[in-house]
Amino acid sequence: MTDTNLLQGPIHDVHVELGATFAPFGGWAMPVSYAGTVGEHIATRTTVGLFDVSHLGKATVRGAGAAAFVNSALTNDLGRIRPGKAQYTLCCTPEGGVIDDLIAYYVGDDEVFLVPNAANTAAVVAELRKVAPEAITVTDEHRDYAVFAVQGPKSTEVLAALGLPTEMAYMAYTDAQWQGRPVRVCRTGYTGEHGYELLPTWDDAEAVFRALVERVRAAGGEPAGLGARDTLRTEMGYPLHGHELSVDITPNQARTGWAVGWKKREFWGKAALEQEKADGPRRTLLGLKALDRGVLRQGQTVLRDGEPVGETTSGTFSPSLKVGIALALLDTDAKLEPGDEVEVDVRGRKLRCAVVKPPFVETNTK
Repeated sequence: MTDTNLLQGPIHDVHVELGATFAPFGGWAMPVSYAGTVGEHIATRTTVGLFDVSHLGKATVRGAGAAAFVNSALTNDLGRIRPGKAQYTLCCTPEGGVIDDLIAYYVGDDEVFLVPNAANTAAVVAELRKVAPEAITVTDEHRDYAVFAVQGPKSTEVLAALGLPTEMAYMAYTDAQWQGRPVRVCRTGYTGEHGYELLPTWDDAEAVFRALVERVRAAGGEPAGLGARDTLRTEMGYPLHGHELSVDITPNQARTGWAVGWKKREFWGKAALEQEKADGPRRTLLGLKALDRGVLRQGQTVLRDGEPVGETTSGTFSPSLKVGIALALLDTDAKLEPGDEVEVDVRGRKLRCAVVKPPFVETNTK
């Protein structure tokens, strides 16, 4: 896709003004960094970072029994939560592969708001529409809302300075107002830090973002781009669709079985996933931490005693640990455990790595 075909978010011009560099991601022109990925990463871990993730999808399922319908389709159990809470869940194929991972906001029995990944929104909406009862509508609202993530130890300070609500449990949300503008505020994030995600309307996005930039900088933080978002989530071991999750990678393999309501009567892919769980997945997601200098990337072969035992799914330099780290799908038959040593083929060079169970650094989400 050429740059001229890329979609732009509601505040693209603000990113240009802030000096962002851009790259294509999920069909969108995304800000990769402003002052540098490492600095933005460290700011998020130590003070606060501000991310524009308005490329994320938005869809609403409405109508009598909407929550029950969503619960019959997606893996996690909406019955575990109540209105005013959000839940990480998965949309699977009948074979157990993952069409997408997403956040479901439980608005009420007759309304569920979904936030899928950008490139997968149309697929999720289409799958739900195929089987939705006549009384239920599934609406793609991709360009109705922006999404801003305020993440880090000073995220509460930033929101409080704007008069936005902060006292909510992890994965809870509230519909608030900022200067007369509606903003949904949720205690979620993708960095491993205490943080919030704000959903103003698309038209109000610029005013809200500029106010956030001012308060974030006053707190010693920085706007942060896609580069820092990726290094932060990799340090946490959080999956990214197309890397750790895909139609060829199941929740059992990706260690996201905690987001599956195994006791539910039905959800897409239930039979296949139950069988795989009983048999044991053929591969399992684990972390790798470089013991030598080198850069780990996606798609590199993992070796033990010279024999292939898996492949990296994501890799980066960890600004927190100052070493290379990766996530990798490792063959279950290899019986690798945290602490074991393997090698990764980095362009013909064997890079020694230790197997670890993520997260690589301490999580502070809650």
